Amino acid sequence: MSASYKKNYFSLTWKRLSSIGYPEVRGWCLRRVPILEWGPRYSIRENLIPDSIAGMMLTVQQVAQGLAFAVMSSVHPVFGLYGSLFPPLIYAIFGMSHHVSTGTFAITSLISAGAVERLVPPNDGNVTQGLPGDLGLSEFEMQRIGVAAAVTFLGGVIQVSMFLLHLGFTTFLLSQPVVSAMTTGAATHVVTSQVKFLLGLQMPYISGPLGMFYIYIYVFKHLNLVNIGALLLSILSLCVLIVTTELNEKFKNKIRFVIPIDLALIITTAMACYFSDMHKAYDVDIVGHIPKGIPLPRAPSMDVIQHVVIEAFSMALVGYTVSICLAYNSAKKFNYSVCENQELFAHGLSNIIPSFFCCIPNAGAPGRTFLLYNNGAKTQVACVISCILVLMVIYFVAPLLCWLPMSVLASIVVVGLKGMLIQFRDLKKYWNVDKYDWVIWISTYVFTICFAANIGLLFGVVFSIAVGALRLTRAKTLSVVHLHDDYSTGFEDEHSKLFHELEVIAISTPLFFLNAKKLNTDILEIKRKLVSRKDSCKLNTGPLLIPMSAGDSGGLSQGLKNDRMTVILNCSGITFFDFTGINTLTQIVLDLREHGSDVIFSGCSASLVKALHYCDPGAKHQHFFTDVKSALDAMKIIKCTGSSLEVLDSSEA
Repeated sequence: MSASYKKNYFSLTWKRLSSIGYPEVRGWCLRRVPILEWGPRYSIRENLIPDSIAGMMLTVQQVAQGLAFAVMSSVHPVFGLYGSLFPPLIYAIFGMSHHVSTGTFAITSLISAGAVERLVPPNDGNVTQGLPGDLGLSEFEMQRIGVAAAVTFLGGVIQVSMFLLHLGFTTFLLSQPVVSAMTTGAATHVVTSQVKFLLGLQMPYISGPLGMFYIYIYVFKHLNLVNIGALLLSILSLCVLIVTTELNEKFKNKIRFVIPIDLALIITTAMACYFSDMHKAYDVDIVGHIPKGIPLPRAPSMDVIQHVVIEAFSMALVGYTVSICLAYNSAKKFNYSVCENQELFAHGLSNIIPSFFCCIPNAGAPGRTFLLYNNGAKTQVACVISCILVLMVIYFVAPLLCWLPMSVLASIVVVGLKGMLIQFRDLKKYWNVDKYDWVIWISTYVFTICFAANIGLLFGVVFSIAVGALRLTRAKTLSVVHLHDDYSTGFEDEHSKLFHELEVIAISTPLFFLNAKKLNTDILEIKRKLVSRKDSCKLNTGPLLIPMSAGDSGGLSQGLKNDRMTVILNCSGITFFDFTGINTLTQIVLDLREHGSDVIFSGCSASLVKALHYCDPGAKHQHFFTDVKSALDAMKIIKCTGSSLEVLDSSEA
């Protein structure tokens, strides 16, 4: 690179930087930090009360699910509380959705657990040995959260990298059946992971392909080891939660708040377990000691980064998929917009920054988001209020939660998954609307429960694309419309014979390699009809075929004089094309000409005309009209006067 080039380059760069003023900086900040836009416009009178109520209700779910999802992630329950504090706060600043509740999430916790159990397995069941580290926890627990935090950090880095590459647009690959089936399958995995707590059964960690089925096989083989006390407590908790949830849903229009049954159940069962000493008397598992306070910032364990790449990618993709779907739904429900790339940025930071505070992977949670809907939340202030309350729980209430039975916590998690599990009802809708979507849903669900959420998501996307491509290549492209109904205006009765001497064929879809073969098949059918009509002596009304086909012209006026069939090719529906499609189109033109048909074009874009001229030198002598009506008017003049088509060049495109 020469010195003069370097000088010009740096001069141009400095000129661009120096031209950046306050409006540009302000616009960038408002785009990347949305709270700066909606925060100053926040109406305390209208929004603070509903946001406060929703925030208090959300806190109960955040605490209960935070504890449960931390256990699901194979780390100490207290780290779930940290995951309920930092990520929602970060997302409230950088996220665009007003109602998505970010924090600990069941699916991402299961993904993280795979890395934790693989890299830091239990040491002969003794999980309490080791020197105490920060927060008074054993070195074993700190090693486990180090792995989980590494997954959180790397997953966030992947999401931010996707933001920098502007990959938010890839959400168009996520069809509704794929997302519905994946989340339902993941919810099935979560329910399975809670079975051991519901039954009070001690069992090893089981994962891998068909791992869910192996879990149930193990349970059925060891039914004699079920803890009766934990089972009865689970049944009672499930009944109370389900009945109260249904009542809340039924009377939500008559009462202004949702009955906080989760909070009541946590307090009641924790006190009952404390006073009756269930842990020792009936061997009921409890949450155990929970440290008070929050940890000092520490970098995630970088030594294990290279070993958690698969889990990090899975967490980043699955977590973002669920989160962006929730953002779309809330934006549609409350009439505002979200940006996919900004959501990637927000969720990436919501994982990167909390990873320095011993947080497990997080994402938008459907259950808690729907809770915000039902409690009338207006903005992310509800999540900020929830964070404040969670911080108070960590410092003042957390030590009292040590007596909470794990079976009750598992019951809260299972009932909280109701929204995802009832998506089975979508099967009837898909069957009645589109059988292909039904097949995609079933296939994606089966892959998800047999393998994992990330495998199910990947399969669903690839399978739905394959099905779409197959349907495109086999789609019916012909429809019949009566020519007199649409294009007869202005034609004299004595010229009605003209209708029997032409076909109007419209290409109404993109023309590329996937449908080139189908295009050729449709043209063969049209040629057969053209030959039949030329040999027929009947003068019935000619049809207007609207297929995906093409043609060429040459000597049109001479063709009309000799009673040749004329094809008008309407190309206005070709939104894009490739070389294979154009090559097929030109070959079809030659075939039509050989079978005694003249072809003229209408509605061609400039790029299409250029492509036709490049691929078919004979196209230079063809005629292109702006629309079908112009072509028909030209044919009427030729029929009336017997003149040449060249005199109509002024009408052509």
